[in-house]
Amino acid sequence: MSTHTDRSEAGRTRMPADVDAPDKVLYGLTFRQLAILAVAALAFYAAWRGLHTAVPAPVLLGAAVVLGGLVFGIAVGRRDGLPLDVWLLAAVRHARAPRALSTTDAASAAPAWVQVPKGRVMVPAPLALPADAIDDGGEIRLGGARAAMVAATNVNLALRTAGEQTALVDTFGRWLNSLSTPTQIVVSAQPVDLHSAARALSQAVDGLPHPSLADAAADHARFLDDLATRRDPLRRQVLIVTRTSAGERGDHAARRRADDTVRTLSGLGVTTRALDGAAVTAAIAAAADPYRPPRPGGLATPDAVITGPNNHFRKKKGLR
Repeated sequence: MSTHTDRSEAGRTRMPADVDAPDKVLYGLTFRQLAILAVAALAFYAAWRGLHTAVPAPVLLGAAVVLGGLVFGIAVGRRDGLPLDVWLLAAVRHARAPRALSTTDAASAAPAWVQVPKGRVMVPAPLALPADAIDDGGEIRLGGARAAMVAATNVNLALRTAGEQTALVDTFGRWLNSLSTPTQIVVSAQPVDLHSAARALSQAVDGLPHPSLADAAADHARFLDDLATRRDPLRRQVLIVTRTSAGERGDHAARRRADDTVRTLSGLGVTTRALDGAAVTAAIAAAADPYRPPRPGGLATPDAVITGPNNHFRKKKGLR
């Protein structure tokens, strides 16, 4: 029993959960917290020297206690996982940020045929997107750099033995050590539209060759519809975004990095694939609004040729 325990514990390493926590400098306070308190102390001292001859001392002491408590709370407090001073600065920036954004030039003069309201109208601020185009191969243009996406499934380490866990961690570690450019791993939970799957299954019942198979399909469609009504089913999505540096040569360097990621992570026992232009566009749209039902047929990629019964045209470059 002891030998089995020693072997199972050999591949495990305890790591603290707060590896990104700032270092404590003095009295359990970080350098940032000490800097806030020091600046506040200097401000209080300057106010005391300037007002102690004109304002009674008890009033100054009371104001110093109240303001000092507020400053101390801001220095050591936290909200939503952020230091309170950072959270307050973000709140101020959010309050002062424009509410309406547009990709068009709203500062230019309106055409003569547009009736401009007489009252004061809030002009939309320019929307600067980091990506400006997606090609059919799935490469995202980020100014002078390129990026590509890889979709992957997950793996459950708890169901593996200690040796298998060690091998998986080593494989993942080798891939991390091979990265030379910024790489992003996004793990998100997205809703699953089971009603559409149930409707599609119900429509296919009549075309099944055997009555028993049709009954089983209809029963499964009712199960999916009932499950979507009673529960909120979710699916886990893992996206890996690989990008190139600004000076890296090659028109498809990001795609090559994505293919290398697919080959390396396949050793983990997960299913990986590099996304094409349509899949990348759908992934970005889902990230912007994850709770909107997916559009049937997906989204057209920039530069894709859209054909109709009597006409066809090419989309302009850019994200839509």
